[in-house]
Amino acid sequence: MKNFASGAGTLLSRAKQFTEEKLGQAEKTEYGPEFEELMDKGEKTRVWTEKIVKQTEALLQPNPTLRVEQFINEKIQAAPAARQREIEIFGQVLIDAGNDFGPGTSYGGALLNCGQMQQKLAEAERQFIQSSITNFLVPLKSFLEGDIKTVQKEKKTLETKRLDLDAAKSKLRRTKTENKEAEDPAVAKVEADLRVAQGEFDHQIEVTKLLLEKIISSHVQHLHILNEFITGQATFYAQCNHYMTDLQKNLGSDVSVSDPDVGSE
Repeated sequence: MKNFASGAGTLLSRAKQFTEEKLGQAEKTEYGPEFEELMDKGEKTRVWTEKIVKQTEALLQPNPTLRVEQFINEKIQAAPAARQREIEIFGQVLIDAGNDFGPGTSYGGALLNCGQMQQKLAEAERQFIQSSITNFLVPLKSFLEGDIKTVQKEKKTLETKRLDLDAAKSKLRRTKTENKEAEDPAVAKVEADLRVAQGEFDHQIEVTKLLLEKIISSHVQHLHILNEFITGQATFYAQCNHYMTDLQKNLGSDVSVSDPDVGSE
């Protein structure tokens, strides 16, 4: 019961300190310019990493409905449903049309070539998407779920310790005003409480500082995986260019070939 009363009293002191700070009626311990800069860089890292992850997902899967489905599958750890991409469906339609017109005709043969090339493009796209997820998205998401969540939690703890410290400082000022005797026991007790609050605050600010420095140092790793993503993207577009250049050449040669279905008059 005593612990409950003590905990309730601490919560009330924090709430009182927070309210008075908002009203400009209480002093607030500042973290210092270097620490504030660290927190600012850490917050920028969180915000921009979240945006990069979101837009990368949109790039790899433009359909928002399917993105939601993938998100749910990730949360429940379910295997994603096998689904053809639009380029694969397009390629299959061209192949079916080419077979119906006849592979031996100029048009039918061209449709087959185009359809098969679309399927090659689809496979190249699938490989690019998979490598991007594995080498880029997964590390960034792990960073957000791990390091970022940890530092966010410790920042909240730090703010709590800061409120406790400032509440203790305010209480000491009030107690000294109310008790004029130099060796008053009430003053001594509040001073002891202040030393404890100061120690807990100092410890927490060091913990948070180390975590923030780790967040900033993660930029090196993020640069590495960004390079991997761009390399994968360059490989993908180079494959696509190679496939389409070959297809153009083949279609150009097909134009000069006479169609057996077209008779001369």
